[in-house]
Amino acid sequence: MRKDIIDYLCEEVEYRCKLPTNHFGIGCFYHIQAVVKNAEMLAESYDADQEVVIIAAWLHDIASVTNYELYEDHHIHGAEIAEDMLQKFGYPPDKIKHVQKCIRNHRGSVLNSKTTIEEICVADADAISHFDNVPSLLYLAYVNKGLSIDEGREFVKNKLTRSFEKLSDNSKLLYMKKFDQVMNILV
Repeated sequence: MRKDIIDYLCEEVEYRCKLPTNHFGIGCFYHIQAVVKNAEMLAESYDADQEVVIIAAWLHDIASVTNYELYEDHHIHGAEIAEDMLQKFGYPPDKIKHVQKCIRNHRGSVLNSKTTIEEICVADADAISHFDNVPSLLYLAYVNKGLSIDEGREFVKNKLTRSFEKLSDNSKLLYMKKFDQVMNILV
């Protein structure tokens, strides 16, 4: 495991998330941390390349936090940024390509097929991370969107349901209990 790269990415992503130019604020860092945590667990569970999965998880939203204008295609721009960053560490080109593929295919709203278990780990970790950040979703609903109590609850429930439905079948089984517990709170 390339601890030097992973430590650098953690610090760099946190730094970029704290910049006043980051449209999403520090909450995005907590999202990325949750993605990394879940991606690592899934990689272990699915016997995937943990290093590739963890690096891709740290970098999956790097374009969005770097420049909001890149948000719409952040999966494409993020793969390019990842290549530049990883080349500076002398990371093997074949592994860089694998990381890039995970980043390009992490978005549930973009229907790219996932052909490797590492891509599935990163995409599923991104989707399930919303369950680790329910307070952020509530803040979004009530403060940013100004929704009523009932509207906000429905907004969050719908977001979490969509996120759960994006999971691979195996991950749905792994996260079913978590899904049920969070949804029971939002009744």
